[in-house]
Amino acid sequence: MNEKENVKRAFAKNSNAYVTSSTHSTGPDLPLLIDWLKPQSDMNALDVATGGGHVAKHLSKHVANIIASDLTKEMLNNTAKYLHSYTNIKYAVADAEELPFDNNTFDIVTCRIAAHHFPTPDKFIAEVCRVLKPDGKFMLIDNVAAEEQTLDNFVNKVEKMRDYSHVRSHTVTEWMALFDKNQLTILKQQSRKKTLPYKEWTDRTLMDDQAKHAVSFYLKNAPKRIRDYFQVTITGDEISSFIIDEWMVMCKK
Repeated sequence: MNEKENVKRAFAKNSNAYVTSSTHSTGPDLPLLIDWLKPQSDMNALDVATGGGHVAKHLSKHVANIIASDLTKEMLNNTAKYLHSYTNIKYAVADAEELPFDNNTFDIVTCRIAAHHFPTPDKFIAEVCRVLKPDGKFMLIDNVAAEEQTLDNFVNKVEKMRDYSHVRSHTVTEWMALFDKNQLTILKQQSRKKTLPYKEWTDRTLMDDQAKHAVSFYLKNAPKRIRDYFQVTITGDEISSFIIDEWMVMCKK
């Protein structure tokens, strides 16, 4: 089974969890993206890999129309039910690396907490550039790996253990190289430490107790320097939370 089929299988099974997930449905980045993008009432927007539709929901109040796209039909159907009262949101089953839209269509393109599932991010960024209008803005928000290889390897391994559809959390340097290659100019960026509530994080993708134990064991037995970096917090015998790096960046075509 290829990586995209893994994504479809995982998200079809867990579609409602991404609507209710506190990691996805809340966060300081949601109101901040409105402040940064300054959307206008005559604009058309696209939210790539919309998941539970949280960005589409926030942006819909400020633009003429927004398309919420996702690779997984079941996810999109569930999100459409959740957002049924938002009449200017349309839905499209779409591969982030082969977007079914014309060149120079959108004033705004967004992608939040999803790109680490994309097998070929260079194709994704090229597609974003193609469908953006000249001077259009692109907002990417995603988990990122630290520049240090040991920390990069660790976070990507634990993410893969917890979610087989995870491909790779890239470094900021890797994303910047792709932006540069596609003539996207960074206007604004911000890094933050994002706290993950451990039980909710594992329960969202893992049903098997043995798999959950393996993730817990891996985190608890990491070298102290790594546990300190990811701020692994243990209450009693159980992990209660840990942190990962997240990057928010706005670019202009």
